[in-house]
Amino acid sequence: MEDSVGEPVGLGMGFQAGGLIGLYLGFSLATISVLTDAENIQRTVSLMCIPPFLFSLLLGPFLARRKKPVILTKEPLIEARERLSKFNEGQGKWRVLSHVSSDGVNLRIDMHNLENIEGVVDAALEIAERTTVKFVVGRGNHKSSSPKLRNRVLARVEDRVGVLRRTRKAKSIEVNPIKSSEYNDYQNKLNRILLILLPIVSFLAWLEMRN
Repeated sequence: MEDSVGEPVGLGMGFQAGGLIGLYLGFSLATISVLTDAENIQRTVSLMCIPPFLFSLLLGPFLARRKKPVILTKEPLIEARERLSKFNEGQGKWRVLSHVSSDGVNLRIDMHNLENIEGVVDAALEIAERTTVKFVVGRGNHKSSSPKLRNRVLARVEDRVGVLRRTRKAKSIEVNPIKSSEYNDYQNKLNRILLILLPIVSFLAWLEMRN
């Protein structure tokens, strides 16, 4: 699926990304500091603490302008309830308001009291391409209220999702999203930059600390 461009990721995410880059550099420099002069604790601590703060301030505003995919800009819970509302079965039965929820990060779909199990799974798997979806199915043993529920959901998920994206847990089946192509490209570019710059900076720092 091709991702179109959405809104900026924001200053908060930009500062976090800059701080993470600084943390990588600071850890490398601190390691060199320990190897060259283990007794200079003040220098080692400074090298660990200053780069994350400095890179966060310098790179944060720049990284904050990066765009995130449109498919990630909509609240997953809102989208899920819109998509799954057609499967509502009425008061006292399966409804999106009572059976579809979110912990702020992952989407949680309680599959109990549902007749059209396969239909809900198929619709939810489309959302699972962008956010983690947890199907609550119980343990699936003879003591469960719906002993066949787990196997029905699991069979549908295994038929449509690769093994690397799905996880079986005690009372749920979890499906993880496909990373967007834009995010993958960004990660690859960032990794290449770090692989080039960190050895150079580390070598120069090592030469300086030897003297």
